[in-house]
Amino acid sequence: VSAIVAYNIILNDHQVAFMAPTEILANQHFVNFNRLLTGKKINIGLLTKGKFLFNQKVITKQKLLRALKNHQVDLLIGTHALIQEKVVFDSLALAIIDEQHRFGVEQRKILNQKSNDKNVAPHFLSMTATPIPRSLALSFYGNLDLTTIKTLPANRKKIITKVVRSKQRQKIYQFVSQEIKAGRQVFFVCPLIDPSDKLTAKSVKEEFIFLKEKIWPQFRVGLLHGRLKMEEKEKIMNQFVDHQIDILVATSVIEVGIDVPNASVMIIENAERFGLAQLHQLRGRVGRGESQSYCFLLTEKNDPKTIDRLTALTQSNNGFELAEKDLEFRGPGEFFGVSQSGWPEFRIASLFDFQFLKIVNEAVKKIIDQDPNLDNHPLLKEKVYQSRMATHLE
Repeated sequence: VSAIVAYNIILNDHQVAFMAPTEILANQHFVNFNRLLTGKKINIGLLTKGKFLFNQKVITKQKLLRALKNHQVDLLIGTHALIQEKVVFDSLALAIIDEQHRFGVEQRKILNQKSNDKNVAPHFLSMTATPIPRSLALSFYGNLDLTTIKTLPANRKKIITKVVRSKQRQKIYQFVSQEIKAGRQVFFVCPLIDPSDKLTAKSVKEEFIFLKEKIWPQFRVGLLHGRLKMEEKEKIMNQFVDHQIDILVATSVIEVGIDVPNASVMIIENAERFGLAQLHQLRGRVGRGESQSYCFLLTEKNDPKTIDRLTALTQSNNGFELAEKDLEFRGPGEFFGVSQSGWPEFRIASLFDFQFLKIVNEAVKKIIDQDPNLDNHPLLKEKVYQSRMATHLE
């Protein structure tokens, strides 16, 4: 979808920015865009923390930024590196954010202001399998147009998701052993990299040693986290893709951009420490092949709110349904600020009164159609003027 939209922008002599949250994912997109747009005579660049490519050739960062400013780069793919001060487009007309929930409001705003051509206001495309509550709420107000791809690829099966308590842990270990013996692979996710005295949560470094030495010494166990060098991360992920690793113990760094159809089990330790969107994304790392896949949410917490939130994930595989649940649990954040969660202060309306919001939205459109400059609505015009500098920044 994004390739088609980007191609249309480039045909009209403008540039496109494509921002992904991790280097692994940005690299993957760079490869895929080159494949999808092959033969189209489009100049594609890649900008990450330590990698600078132009039409698949390694160049210096300075040369890449110069080419971008001179409009020699049509499409620039990258990580947060795209919002660095020195990154300037000649004529940016489309900003694409992949895995939108992984970026903050201010980060998305900065990307939208990267063009030298101030006569062009960039179009904005957010993509995610898990819309954050803020985006869902903004769509109610007509500030976002939503397009959904509801169908799964052929031969995919629904992922079986279960909340698991400590007394069931041994059964999970036995089940994993059976899956690996059947030729499958497993993700094992922990919230921390290093052990912590302050947080009662599992770390990948400790869990890696424990699982490798105590639980599955007969299997090949790998370790992946965000502090590893890019080359090491790519090496480990390639080993997992090539089935040289059976169990990958990782942080949420594997949340996006990982496509291993042979992986059938996702185990998430201290699942209560992750948001519903993040849990849904992590679960999406399995179920990408034809085999039945499973996601186990491990938690030691007993409070009803935690159990209710995790149970919501077992009952739905739909990102929008989960976003609505997240909306109930933590609110949409500020519409005229930068917070992405928490409840706004409404005087009368309820955010869950969808029918009422629809009526209000239609009334607003009617007023704008009849009085586009709001000359007949001076108080409303003043409010709109006051809020212009505090736009939703999506």
